[in-house]
Amino acid sequence: MKKMEELMTTLKLEDILSKRDCEKKKKTVLWVLAIIGAVAAIAGIAYMVYRFVSPSCKDEDDFEDDFDEDFFEDEDFFEDEDEEEVEIRMEEEAEEASKEEAGEE
Repeated sequence: MKKMEELMTTLKLEDILSKRDCEKKKKTVLWVLAIIGAVAAIAGIAYMVYRFVSPSCKDEDDFEDDFDEDFFEDEDFFEDEDEEEVEIRMEEEAEEASKEEAGEE
């Protein structure tokens, strides 16, 4: 009978120790999740502050709208030549070429 009691107490001690191990593991997991949650919360707050402080794209668009585009309306740097000017220039080049050929003959 004594052996039976010793066995029962041994089993009870093992149960108590295994429960403590499980509780320690649960606490460890809980702490890890708490730390991850705290880091995520801090990162979220930092992102919100960044979005609040940094200028948005809408502000940049407003700046472009405010730019004085009338400055360039008078001057057209890439203006194509009129067709008449091109025709006149081609006729002049053709006349020069015909004079040079006539002079060579």
